[in-house]
Amino acid sequence: MINYWWVTRPKRKLNSIPEILAVFSTVSLDVQWQGSISLHRMFEDGLEEAGLKRIGERRDARGSGGRTYYAWLASLGLVFTQESTNKSYLTLAGEAIMQGRSPVEVLKNQVLKYQFPSPFSISPQSSKTRVNERFKIRPFRFLLRLLSDERVQYLTNDEIGKIIIVEAENETEQCYEHIVKRLQMYRDFADGILDDDYFEKYAPSSGKVNPDHPFSHLTDTANTLVNWLDFTQLVYREEGGIVKLLDEKREEVKYILENRTAFIDRPEEQEYFQRKYGLDPWHQKDTRNLANTRTITSRMIDIQKIRQAFITYSIHKPVRAITSDVIDYVISVTGTDGRLVENTLIEAYPNGAISGFMTEYFEMAFKGTEEAIQFEEATTELFSEVFGFKAKHLGQTGSKSAPDVLLLSDDAGYQAIIDNKAYSRYSISGDHHNRMVHNYLNNISNYSEYQQPIGFFTYISGGFGNQIDRQIQSIAEESGIHGSGMSVSNMIKLVEKQNEKPLTHQMIREIFSVDRQILLSDLNLV
Repeated sequence: MINYWWVTRPKRKLNSIPEILAVFSTVSLDVQWQGSISLHRMFEDGLEEAGLKRIGERRDARGSGGRTYYAWLASLGLVFTQESTNKSYLTLAGEAIMQGRSPVEVLKNQVLKYQFPSPFSISPQSSKTRVNERFKIRPFRFLLRLLSDERVQYLTNDEIGKIIIVEAENETEQCYEHIVKRLQMYRDFADGILDDDYFEKYAPSSGKVNPDHPFSHLTDTANTLVNWLDFTQLVYREEGGIVKLLDEKREEVKYILENRTAFIDRPEEQEYFQRKYGLDPWHQKDTRNLANTRTITSRMIDIQKIRQAFITYSIHKPVRAITSDVIDYVISVTGTDGRLVENTLIEAYPNGAISGFMTEYFEMAFKGTEEAIQFEEATTELFSEVFGFKAKHLGQTGSKSAPDVLLLSDDAGYQAIIDNKAYSRYSISGDHHNRMVHNYLNNISNYSEYQQPIGFFTYISGGFGNQIDRQIQSIAEESGIHGSGMSVSNMIKLVEKQNEKPLTHQMIREIFSVDRQILLSDLNLV
């Protein structure tokens, strides 16, 4: 039995969940999952063919890899096994992801509801995955509460692994205050506060502590927990692995913590629990009747393949509408009839599926130079595909005389300049100030053939330093051109607004011309 918080992690991040869920939906269409080794192997084959699992990873030929990935989906409340038939189905949350709903909104809802106990944590099938019954806690809500506490402010991997996941048993005030005090002590005395029998009490599931890295089973789990929390887009990691709340998400976190919901009861009843846990943000109850048997046709299988191919495509490219390019891609991947592909996509995804791509976009904004070019390219695609600008990516040249992205609006008659900064707290240094004023704004004719005036400049970043408003105002005053800074979180909100009700290029110009950081309240006005 595991004596600390534990989550299964065939992959350490949640980004691939939509694609894995799509593969599962294709191979498990209304068939018996429980005990079907052939189906488990088929799922494993499908994951390998889709590039979601390395070929050669298999420990045996009995589909254990497929079962591991299924357990991951089940632990997040996305699938369940119907007890009367042993057939597996998607929960409403799983269906929402397959319908093109925002993976972030769905999985944020699931992660924040994640609890001990659950059918996964009390599973009698293996003592190596069974979590001690002393834990009655929603771990991610608990972490958010700590991060929002002025006495704590941040968390490190060591603090989560060595203190929180072993000592935080429940959500009582007594337990919470105990953890706060233990964190304060740990920051003063480090490992000196740990008990002498620490490794006896909190040994890994194998029972063998790694002598070279004795805490690795705990810190690895902590890292996975933070990866899951990362996916909610409520937190970010600074250099050195320090985890903090995003400033613009503090009100949302406050709302989450103030609106307490009850624990899901009856964890020993898998189907009952999963159907309650698997409620998406748009439903209050799962009233589906799954008892009716269906005859599975080749057409139904083709439709599932089409959905799988589309989900994969939409994760990596912004799809605002079903176009001939999208249809041609899905046809080439699935080999299915073009008319069926077109009809299926238009019916299932009439408004495209931009949200999957925005999940990747958010991550790019915190990668530093690691994915700088990808961040710039993604920004170019967004302003082209979503907002309808002529957009050029200039950043790949590496030239300091040209910005990352150049926009042109024929409709509103202006050009605009975007500089991407993939950092959690970007500040405009003196060198960057001069580059924007003298290289980009004053000498736009050096890299742009357009004649229209400059409408605005903007920086898009993971987040900004405390002096960003003053720094933007300084550039605006010296250049005579309005500008702004846009956090990636608010950029995602702007994209969502564009999908709800398209903004004109003049409205977009006004949003980006506030001469300071753009706030969520600014977006609420449009």
